[in-house]
Amino acid sequence: MTELPLSGITVVSLEQAVAAPFATRQLADLGARVIKVERPEGGDFARRYDTTVHGESSYFVWLNRSKESLTLDVKSAEGLNILDQLLGQADVFMQNLAPGAADRLGLGTQALTERFPTLIPCTVSGYGTSGPWAERKAYDLLVQCQTGLVSLTGNEHGSARVGVSIADIAAGMYAYSGILTALYTRATTGVVRAVEVSLFEALAEWMSQPAYYTRFAGTQPPRIGTQHATIAPYGAYLTADGKDVLFSVQNEREWAALCEQVLARPDLVHAPRFATGSDRVTHRAELNAIVAERFSRSDSTDLMELLDAAGIANAGVNTVEDFLTHPVLDARERWQDVAIPGGVMVPALLPPVDLANTEPRMDAVPAVGEHTEKILAELGHSVAETGSLRARRVV
Repeated sequence: MTELPLSGITVVSLEQAVAAPFATRQLADLGARVIKVERPEGGDFARRYDTTVHGESSYFVWLNRSKESLTLDVKSAEGLNILDQLLGQADVFMQNLAPGAADRLGLGTQALTERFPTLIPCTVSGYGTSGPWAERKAYDLLVQCQTGLVSLTGNEHGSARVGVSIADIAAGMYAYSGILTALYTRATTGVVRAVEVSLFEALAEWMSQPAYYTRFAGTQPPRIGTQHATIAPYGAYLTADGKDVLFSVQNEREWAALCEQVLARPDLVHAPRFATGSDRVTHRAELNAIVAERFSRSDSTDLMELLDAAGIANAGVNTVEDFLTHPVLDARERWQDVAIPGGVMVPALLPPVDLANTEPRMDAVPAVGEHTEKILAELGHSVAETGSLRARRVV
């Protein structure tokens, strides 16, 4: 097996919840050794978000495979000393503690840079480490609200949160790419650069298109469910067998094909009220009524075949259960079993980036403190010393 790209890189992470663990799990996928520092009593609170995966949290199982778990009371002098021993041998330090907590522990970026000049510190915060909201706590849905995302999601009956932790995921992705960039810079120039990402600014970047639209149109895109705010027809329509089929018309060729081959209404191709994309958005209600009536007369399978033949992108609106058995995932062998605490094997998706001739690391999800003795032994602590630390709840 080819050596993984980040083999030899060590990441120490004071992480919790979603954003930071998502970033470090992707580093682990690429071969980095990720030492996850957890509280001696209970560990990462994300372990207790739910118990649906054979007693383990679905969030934790998703975010923490291939890591080593070390329990450590970093509020104690002995615990901080052990953490310093680890950081002296590490390449990256990740933390997403509560606002100000890292600085109070002497683990802020400036303090770490002075003590460990080759270490790359990465901070994931809610609203940034400076500015008027630096001390505010932030969770995913709060950030969805603050960026305006919730005001775009839902339908005419009300707003809705995005159904996954999108602010956390965005921040985790930017932290991951920032760390990779910092590692590359250090390797090629010797310069060490700290990394900082906030949930708010990560999701703010993803809000740029509706932000431009609102700034220059004078009104924000409407909240219209599965419809697209600036393209029509683009959305899901109910078919005769009770299933929704979503399709998108992106250009004039597709509009003509839809009218002629699917709607059987060639007269609509050049109708003035539908002549351009903007015209179709303006007359969306009338257009939707025409499409809905046509879809109500055919089964979903027949309509998708017609749309395929017309060269128009389309998809059935799947449930999560449908997704779990998706033929693309099965045919491309994207599921691979990983172990969770207790030794039970559960399916996990392979990382979405395929590197030629490289198999990603897909090791077990650790139990709380599973690797504490091993890691302390590597640092020179005897079995008796480790036992004493455990008795005093330092580890």
